[in-house]
Amino acid sequence: MVLGDEMKIAVIGAGAWGTALAVSIGRSSLVSLYGANAELVGSMKQHRENQRYLPGVSLSEGVQVTNILDSALDGASGIVMAVPTKGLRQSVRECQSIVGDGIPYLITCKGFEVDTGLLPFQVVEDVARKARYAILSGPSFARDVGEQKSTVVSLASRDSSTSDVFSGVLLQGGVRTYFNDDVIGVSVGGAVKNVIAIAAGMGDALGIGASALAGLVTRGLSEVCRLGIALGAKPETFMGLSGMGDLALTCFSDLSRNRRLGYALGLGKSLREAEKALGQVAEGVHAANEVMLLARRLKVEMPITVAVTRVLSAEISPRDAAAELFARAPKSEA
Repeated sequence: MVLGDEMKIAVIGAGAWGTALAVSIGRSSLVSLYGANAELVGSMKQHRENQRYLPGVSLSEGVQVTNILDSALDGASGIVMAVPTKGLRQSVRECQSIVGDGIPYLITCKGFEVDTGLLPFQVVEDVARKARYAILSGPSFARDVGEQKSTVVSLASRDSSTSDVFSGVLLQGGVRTYFNDDVIGVSVGGAVKNVIAIAAGMGDALGIGASALAGLVTRGLSEVCRLGIALGAKPETFMGLSGMGDLALTCFSDLSRNRRLGYALGLGKSLREAEKALGQVAEGVHAANEVMLLARRLKVEMPITVAVTRVLSAEISPRDAAAELFARAPKSEA
């Protein structure tokens, strides 16, 4: 599909990720960036920058900002859902009430819905059974995308024509996509890596050392694989961009919100203090308990995830959690 300058994309969610994607896509297409916060939208219109969530990155010429959803969706050829997982269901409902099933969605949030345990694409299916969608996941930070630094990600869909709606505009903004039809694997990789990144941040703050940290992240990848395969994912997906690639970036970079939150916990801060200092949503906090419950239901062993969940609920300290993990009895690496 050849995309022209007149194509319009609606981006729902004016946080760091939504802003970055709007800036990137807005270099080649028209973009309507929707934010529910009128004060934030007003500031972005005035300064042509999201000073709260993505300071220093100017909005590209093709980006219009609005707090009126009807206006954002009017004439759109695709809808980028850049809201946190906890807000996805309501956002899709609101979009569906305006445009119905005619416009495909690009799902960019990573996690499991609290209480239902559904992955983001399953939430979309639950709300809009006939909706077309693709999933964007892989090693990518909002600032890198906003600053047009080369980024390589997975674009997953069971329908290649839906992927085509978004791949061209993403590429023109510096985001190269590799196609994948394993929507389960791509989604699980993006969701569980946030939990492992919290563990990595805690371990680093505790000073466990580079060797142990590498071992922790590698065993974390094993947990991602085991859960994904139990849910029906393809094993090879986890060796790709949305598996190992995203996990490595999130666990080892200080730009990672989940890693930074884990680091704060490892320094002795409470979850509330860590979240306040972060100032943004760390999806791993909401995903951890859902992942643990799902693993128990499927009888999948995920000791790192369990440890993170216990720390987040203040059941155990990060230091004691690390000590318990490294004191586990020897076993097969498989």
